[in-house]
Amino acid sequence: MKKRNQEILQSQWAVPVIKIAHRARLFCGGMRSLLFFFTLFLSVVFYSCKYNEPNLDKEEIPQKTKDSLSYLYKYHYTLNKNFEVWSDTVKLAQLPFKDKFVTINKGDRVVVAEFMVQPSDSVDSVWVKVARDEKTQGWIHKSTVVNNFVPVDLESQAIFLFSHTHASYSLIVVTLVMAIYLFRVYRKKKLMLVYFNDINSLYPLMLCFLLAFAATLYESVQMFAPETWQHYYFNPTLSPFKVPLVLGVFVLSLWAFIVVFLASLEDLFHELSASSAFLYLLGLAACCIFCYFFFIIATSFYVGYVFLLFFFYILVKKVNGRMTYKYRCGKCGALMKEKGECPSCGAVNE
Repeated sequence: MKKRNQEILQSQWAVPVIKIAHRARLFCGGMRSLLFFFTLFLSVVFYSCKYNEPNLDKEEIPQKTKDSLSYLYKYHYTLNKNFEVWSDTVKLAQLPFKDKFVTINKGDRVVVAEFMVQPSDSVDSVWVKVARDEKTQGWIHKSTVVNNFVPVDLESQAIFLFSHTHASYSLIVVTLVMAIYLFRVYRKKKLMLVYFNDINSLYPLMLCFLLAFAATLYESVQMFAPETWQHYYFNPTLSPFKVPLVLGVFVLSLWAFIVVFLASLEDLFHELSASSAFLYLLGLAACCIFCYFFFIIATSFYVGYVFLLFFFYILVKKVNGRMTYKYRCGKCGALMKEKGECPSCGAVNE
């Protein structure tokens, strides 16, 4: 009798163990497939990560144009490029007198007037001549341009804001405050939050994934192709077809983020009241900011790719789960697995 009870007990435990083992095999197989395609995708993207070198062999191209294009390819900016001083003061050398300077101040706008190469210079062989006006002009090392000047383009200044200022730290603090507040509200009122207590929409989670993907790609380009990113910083564009493939994918992810955000707003205000939608948007903003900084930091330690794969697995799993909802309530628009009473509003759908 005792032996029989043990066999029954073992058989009862056998079924859950078999199910767990089967799910583990499916998960490992799915992750291997995702890892393969993700590695292939990154290989293709980073293989095409450089700007094309201009063809200067044509005789009909004027020499001045050739020089300008050559500077653009070698130094990432060229003659007549406009910059704004962001350091407190910058001293411009009055060559050939290296001990004579003129000073320009923060906020002044200058234009690149000339390049000069001095191979004997031990600090930096490339000098750049910039001019504020006819009387205020001089030379600085090319290596100091990035640290003292910002391009006047709106896109470049936005990149500079998130890369070289304390805006990132402020966003982290704001995110932490928002997360603590929303967590307290969630504990008391069961607030709707992304993924944990989400609305009937894929867009919020997809929004977080797109930002995580863009952050991973952004940090990867800075790590593995810094010259490509520097060229884009000095010559920004919102067109994904005028840049190398890796930057094109990055720009496309930003455009996709905007489109998905608008779709999220439509679903959000369709399902929730204005006050609930506002709190949900706070939580969504906190999640997006967290994903942005988390994946930048994680990618810098080479583990961001693993977390991104796992995030993608969660997104695919939710997409597959959503495919089981074949119907939508005619009154409130909530998704339903089968006809009958709506779980959201109680309306009967036949």
